[in-house]
Amino acid sequence: MQNTSQLLMIRPVNFGFNAQTAVNNSFQKNIEGNVQQAALIEFDRLVAVLRDNKVDVTIVEDSADPSTPDSIFPNNWISFHADGRLALYPMFAKNRRQERKSAVLETINENFIVKDTLDLSAYEQESVYLEGTGSMVLDRENKIAYACLSPRTDEMLLNKFCGIFGYEPVTFRSIDDKGAAIYHTNVMMCVAKTFAVVCLQSISDAGERKKLVDSFVKTKKEMVEISAKQMNSFAGNMLQVVNSDGEVILVMSSQAFQSLSPAQVEILEKHNRIIHSSLNTVESAGGGSARCMMAEVFLNKKNGR
Repeated sequence: MQNTSQLLMIRPVNFGFNAQTAVNNSFQKNIEGNVQQAALIEFDRLVAVLRDNKVDVTIVEDSADPSTPDSIFPNNWISFHADGRLALYPMFAKNRRQERKSAVLETINENFIVKDTLDLSAYEQESVYLEGTGSMVLDRENKIAYACLSPRTDEMLLNKFCGIFGYEPVTFRSIDDKGAAIYHTNVMMCVAKTFAVVCLQSISDAGERKKLVDSFVKTKKEMVEISAKQMNSFAGNMLQVVNSDGEVILVMSSQAFQSLSPAQVEILEKHNRIIHSSLNTVESAGGGSARCMMAEVFLNKKNGR
């Protein structure tokens, strides 16, 4: 099962520019103004759009202490799997490690059936990181984990994850227009049930580009190639979900949608309906977009929930 109708989202309390992550996230900008309030408005609007489209969203209110400026991006530290397991991941930034709050895990355990937990967070002590479905873009049906290697995505730990969960790793190097490693795979590519959106321009090695394209061909994904400029508008940071009616929907930010050409939109709309919401503050200050804000929950719900 590639898609789910269940999402976990964290409503922010102290959202803001995080200097600890900015050292290797070139998408972040230290903007002025009340970014927490603006981000809160954007968060609530996105949730409303999702719920209006019959997507099941579980919201956990963040706590003020400890302060976690990036808590709005839960998919980096936790992932959920259809076999009943959840995984916890080692985070590069020390203040992001504090996002693993008991209230979030308690809400999950209250509402969903968790059979086992894989906790990889101890690797933080060895300065080895794998930041969840930011580091890995998972083709869950074909059991492939796509990953651009970076300071936040360690190949050894990726291979460990793949061995435990039965995935095949497909790795490559992806760089931005300044030559710096792109910090998370999910800002330069999205893998859906029948298509993939990818910024091939960011992969300088021809062999790695071919390996990626060959994988899409093998798994029968129609490829939608985006430019570096579109990637910088978060056009790679999309997530395909299904709603309670079984309708397939592609979720993205308004900036991402507006960066797409009519031809690209036409291709994507062959596969699913597109919904979007403005996330300008979250994107500018946080360096992440719609996909980063949604942790897919593939666990079964408890009775009566």
